[in-house]
Amino acid sequence: MTENRPVRRLAAPLGVLAAVVGAFAFVGLVDPNEPGHYPACPLLRLTGLYCPGCGGLRGAYAVAHGEPLTALGANALAVLGYLGFLAVWLRWFLDRARGSTAGPVVPLRAAHGWLIGGAVLGFTVIRNLPFGSFLAP
Repeated sequence: MTENRPVRRLAAPLGVLAAVVGAFAFVGLVDPNEPGHYPACPLLRLTGLYCPGCGGLRGAYAVAHGEPLTALGANALAVLGYLGFLAVWLRWFLDRARGSTAGPVVPLRAAHGWLIGGAVLGFTVIRNLPFGSFLAP
């Protein structure tokens, strides 16, 4: 019956939060704008095309430094992903604080997966076209 104790119920969401805060702290300390700190994107290096993740570390660096507009300029899709993660994590934490022992629940259907996949593909294509250069990192 130790599973119903608040400390035990909150351990998993707080552990995930600690890992994410640690990752953002690391990226905040080790500037991705300086060459040599992180490996280059293989797709960008081989083809010259931006993948959907290009600029994500620079976006995380900007978020860690409290610069949301700079983060959006680096990779708007990644910033939306950070916000999506925050929403799912917050729901999970609040559910656990209220006594639930379930894991994080995201009620997605197959159509949602296709929509998200289409948005990622569209973002990737548009950021590599001349008129979508404002989405390039």
